[in-house]
Amino acid sequence: MVTGIILSLIALAFVLIVIEDIIHVNKAKTTLFFGTLCWIIAFIFPIHGQSPETIQHELDHNILEIATLWLFLMAAMTFVAYLNSKGFIQNLVQRVMPKQISERKLMFLVGGFAFLFSSISDNVTATLISLAVVMSLKLDGKKLIKYTTLIIFAVNSGGVSLITGDVTTLMIFLADKVTIGHLLLLIAPAVISVIALAGMLSVGMNGTVVFEEQANRRIEKTDITIAVIFLSTIFGTLALSVLYSVPPLLTFLFGLSLMFLVAQFLMRKKDVNKKIIDYIREIEYDTLLFFVGVLLLVGAMKEVGVLKQFTHLYEILAPEYANYIMGLLSAAVDNVPLTAALLKADIAMDARQWLTFTYATGVGGSMLIIGSAAGIIAMSKVKELTFVSYLRQSVYLLIAYTIGYVGSYFAGFMMTM
Repeated sequence: MVTGIILSLIALAFVLIVIEDIIHVNKAKTTLFFGTLCWIIAFIFPIHGQSPETIQHELDHNILEIATLWLFLMAAMTFVAYLNSKGFIQNLVQRVMPKQISERKLMFLVGGFAFLFSSISDNVTATLISLAVVMSLKLDGKKLIKYTTLIIFAVNSGGVSLITGDVTTLMIFLADKVTIGHLLLLIAPAVISVIALAGMLSVGMNGTVVFEEQANRRIEKTDITIAVIFLSTIFGTLALSVLYSVPPLLTFLFGLSLMFLVAQFLMRKKDVNKKIIDYIREIEYDTLLFFVGVLLLVGAMKEVGVLKQFTHLYEILAPEYANYIMGLLSAAVDNVPLTAALLKADIAMDARQWLTFTYATGVGGSMLIIGSAAGIIAMSKVKELTFVSYLRQSVYLLIAYTIGYVGSYFAGFMMTM
């Protein structure tokens, strides 16, 4: 009975996210309310007779995941908030881009940029930077939704072939299911799927984007220095994670502290109204609270044993078909516990089948706006992007996902060559 109540509350929470535009209640408020309520119920009415200590342990694990992501996101968003407020990103775009470009070419350019940037950095940072570039162009609402949809899909596709690019990819690699050489085979199908989506979304977009002539604001030494620290932090995060297993959060917080100290030194003789640390206040805390609520809900789903039920799918279908469906399911359920559940179930699959599973769980979350960190960030940053408006692009997303999945299946044949 308790399990049914918690599942009903979780379902209601996701319904309220969908109808946010109708009820005009911020999704951060509803997810935080139902996320915390589910865990309170789990303590008052223990599930499967669990002791309070066991539930506390599970909650602590869930809170640790939330805190890690929350702090990482806070650090990345502070960098972006500073560079945005100084007009650094807009200024850079204006200098690099031509005076005008067709909407179709811009679509492919944005997709390529998001894909490449997510390959060399984390999904959170890649999404924030890509969105900042697109939103600086002041596009029409409907077109902005299309560009944002592509960014979400491209960002999720970009890191799928690297152990530093996606958590589930790293989990599967550490479990010795695939090698780095195998993972690199996913680059080609991932690129093709992004190109396919860009082509579909750009149909009917025959206009031209004209970059407004603005007086180029002088880029100050402080802004350049902080931009360099930001990029160095991204590359340092990857290098230290691979070479010495330093947690990415630790490196990013170090980069943030370095930004504060260096800016303090550079600004010491300037009469500035705003201190560098004050840019933390410009972060959209709705985004962060929404993350907390969603991850609490996902943790509650794991607690009631829903995730374990998904592994039964492999008793009904062949791994090739089950993996495809698991990718779609990862749009509604966090792919990390989903992957963990499958690894613990010790399902018999060869390396080629694990490769398709890697692609599916890495990219499948793009099918729903709440299915990935990139989607949740985008929905919080782009007011025109809602659950329903994103759902209207689902046919294109499904086709692109299918193309990439089939490509990953055939890429697996390269393993035996």
